[in-house]
Amino acid sequence: DYLTKPFSVGELTARLRVAMRHVHKVAAEPVFVSGKLRVDLTARVVTCDGEELQLTPTEYDLLRVLIRHAGRVLTHQLLLKEVRGAGYQTETHLLRVHMSNLRRKIEADPANPQYILTEPGVGYRLRVDA
Repeated sequence: DYLTKPFSVGELTARLRVAMRHVHKVAAEPVFVSGKLRVDLTARVVTCDGEELQLTPTEYDLLRVLIRHAGRVLTHQLLLKEVRGAGYQTETHLLRVHMSNLRRKIEADPANPQYILTEPGVGYRLRVDA
């Protein structure tokens, strides 16, 4: 797109939003499947054993970050930075609460998780073939 001078900040912002929407449509994310867990990243739909789950925005964002780095250990600080922002990197208790809630929703037995594994003292890892 092209803007001629002088232009308003509002016009620039509106054009940037439109451009970003087009970029996201082109780079559509795939569907993640692991065991009974299925996450449609484009539609923001999470199902487990065929049942659609209702996740909070924070829970969904945590799951999306874990999917993007599936199989790799992600530190508490990295997860907090990606989901909540740089100001929350030391708030690991918040992360534990959100992970516990997420596990309750996607795991058959949250005490013995199949999908989201804890790496003690480091962070969390999403198992790829659960």
